[in-house]
Amino acid sequence: MGFSIALIVFSLLLMLLVLMHKGKGGGLSDMFGGGMQSSVGGSSVAERNLDRITVVVGVLWIVCIVVLGILMKTNS
Repeated sequence: MGFSIALIVFSLLLMLLVLMHKGKGGGLSDMFGGGMQSSVGGSSVAERNLDRITVVVGVLWIVCIVVLGILMKTNS
């Protein structure tokens, strides 16, 4: 039960983190005006940290899915 709740929390957090990323252009973000801003410099510290946090949450999300799969297989 705990891994199911963790999977829901990580799923919601992952959606929020992905939506917080700045649009890089050429995708759906252009449709909503995200691609109009030009980035003159490189990535800021906040963007790099957001990338790192997103990767960590994504890895935890995958781990939860694998653990839930193993638990479901052993309980059957």
